[in-house]
Amino acid sequence: MRSRYGVFLLTLPSALTWAQVAPPPNYDQKLSDVVVTATRAGTPLDQMTLNTTILTGEVLEAAPDQTIDQVLKNVPGVFLNDVPYYQKDPTGQSINVRGLGYGRTLVLIDGLPANDAFYGTVQWNLVPMSAIDSVEFVRGGVSSLYGNYGMGGVININTKTPQNSSQDIAASYGAFGTGNVAVSKDIVASDAYQMRLSADYFSTAGFQNYATIFPASPNNIKNGMGTDSAANSNIRLENFFKPTADTNAFLRLGYGTMADLSTNYAIAPNLIQTANFAGGTNTQIDVDKKTQVNVFYQQTQFYKQSGSTATSGVDRNQPYINANYTDPYSTLGASAQYTQDLHAAGIDQYILGIDARNITASNTTNNLNANGSGQVVSVDYAQGQQNFYGILGQLKSKSSAIPLEATLGARLDYWTSQTPTLYNAGANGINPQYQNVNSQSKTQLSPSLGLLYQATSDLDLRAAAYQAFHAPSMNNTLRSYGSQTSWNFANPNLTPETMTGFELGSDYRWGAGFAQITAFNNYVQNAVASYALNANNAGDVALAQSLCNATGNPLTGVGNVGICNSKSVNYFTNRQDLLSQGVEFQYHQDLDVHWAVDSGYTYTNTRLTWNATSDPTGSQLGGVPRNMFNSGVTYYPAPSASLSATMHYVGNSWMDTAHLYPVPAYAIIGLRANYQVTQNASVFASVVNLLNRQYITFNQATSSSSYQAGMPQAISVGARVSF
Repeated sequence: MRSRYGVFLLTLPSALTWAQVAPPPNYDQKLSDVVVTATRAGTPLDQMTLNTTILTGEVLEAAPDQTIDQVLKNVPGVFLNDVPYYQKDPTGQSINVRGLGYGRTLVLIDGLPANDAFYGTVQWNLVPMSAIDSVEFVRGGVSSLYGNYGMGGVININTKTPQNSSQDIAASYGAFGTGNVAVSKDIVASDAYQMRLSADYFSTAGFQNYATIFPASPNNIKNGMGTDSAANSNIRLENFFKPTADTNAFLRLGYGTMADLSTNYAIAPNLIQTANFAGGTNTQIDVDKKTQVNVFYQQTQFYKQSGSTATSGVDRNQPYINANYTDPYSTLGASAQYTQDLHAAGIDQYILGIDARNITASNTTNNLNANGSGQVVSVDYAQGQQNFYGILGQLKSKSSAIPLEATLGARLDYWTSQTPTLYNAGANGINPQYQNVNSQSKTQLSPSLGLLYQATSDLDLRAAAYQAFHAPSMNNTLRSYGSQTSWNFANPNLTPETMTGFELGSDYRWGAGFAQITAFNNYVQNAVASYALNANNAGDVALAQSLCNATGNPLTGVGNVGICNSKSVNYFTNRQDLLSQGVEFQYHQDLDVHWAVDSGYTYTNTRLTWNATSDPTGSQLGGVPRNMFNSGVTYYPAPSASLSATMHYVGNSWMDTAHLYPVPAYAIIGLRANYQVTQNASVFASVVNLLNRQYITFNQATSSSSYQAGMPQAISVGARVSF
């Protein structure tokens, strides 16, 4: 029998869509075969106490979208707008889960961090769709397992491993000159050694993602702005060993590049170069005991430029580069874990773990003259490091008296941040003004408790409570930048954010489908936010003078304003608390052997409860739509063919928390057709935005010039051959 899967996604303890031609799938049986590795303990999917989604390879291949971030936007609880990652500035390629904000969710590739070490964004470019085997998405606080980034949850992208000695070639081409080629070579020398060598290249001419339709200004596109062309390349060597009968090991080496245009200016290209290494072992000490050891290293060189169009003077309306940035940074980490299935004293399993990570980085910002001469008018420089040390433990217990399973975990993290060098300087770096920055540190306990009650053979009830934390990114502590529009200064004294949350859920499944609902409540304290300094506040004026090396008032433009040629001066602070509450729902039904339907809904109410910045409390947070709905239908006319249709709806929202910049609701339809030509060859065609609707997609910003146009109609065709 051939497997078929619902078009859309498949979630949760009861939410894996295993549809087969005949007979319909038995979800209870199939769920027991799925193990979630993102839990660090290998938990069966039907035993998860947190709302969990699994995207299989078949589901990914049925999606009309061509990048993993755009596939994930259809998952309940995920806030990713309808602009693919490659159309966004590299400093903004992140993910928001449950409305908690960008950069507060951990993303892994094969169990190792994919969050950028400096910016906290997600390196989506490192993993093309053709390389992905499956995706695990565990929502909710997971700091008891992983520490930093553990607020929104964890997404683990599992890539393909060698199955036999073969070659694979996949290629696609579509609208806006968007093309992708991926090749891989698998070698299975023996049970003791396998290897995979893979490479991919992606390029696009891009589309114009600066919106000019209402409520955006028709003048948003300035002279010199084109489309955001981009190009990515990756090469990866993976080795899998079995040195003994009880030990498996791996060694991965990779190198990737990403090039794009800053704010769509052809004169201002960006370039990221990343080299990485990872290795590890998994040893089965006994039938019920095992150890895992991992180490990873990544080094990145990021060269960024910022383009603008002059608004005054003799060079009015001429494009120029207002700043360039050089960000070299690296991260080194290691972990060790012991797992034992005990089945004694009321404990079924326990794990103990320890890990450590170092991030070292620097930022040099050259602010350039607005006349396009390239003259450096001021320099900002900072160099520092952050260190993370954590120990964790987790117990699992299943009652023999009642059908109740409990998971209790706790992790203790120690975080430090040192900024030994930070200065602002004048033209060409003269007269640097050094700041003495005290080292920061925090010890954080992150406990968690999860309960799963099997009310009937078809109905589960879930509950979980947790605490989590997120350290400030080095983008917030080291990188200062500015232009004649505004200045933004890093704050090396930032400390980690903390979150307390809980969720309640229920999973009901039957022979041909499932329904699942989860309600959540998350409260974040000491949230990092950008604060606009106030000219009427004496303390803010003094801070602006210090930051700008000024003797006058930079906030009014009176007197010597130092390096700040704008009255708008912003500074990162820990001066916000926010509360996010909501409901996530998902449904799947196999109608018969040919038809399957899916749907998902997310309601999210996120608001500030305390704020010392200019944003109001009590109103829906900017960039977080309250209502999002997805639906899909899949038709299998023959064993070798499938047709998929999806609909993605986003309700009314606001770009800003002050509710000055509205974003109207919109709905987008996508289509995909797959056909298996032979056992080793397949072809596909897909359409994103079938009706070619012009719309503004949701975004978080405080200026009308930041309205983003959603992706226009994009038709793609592709093929894949294995031999």
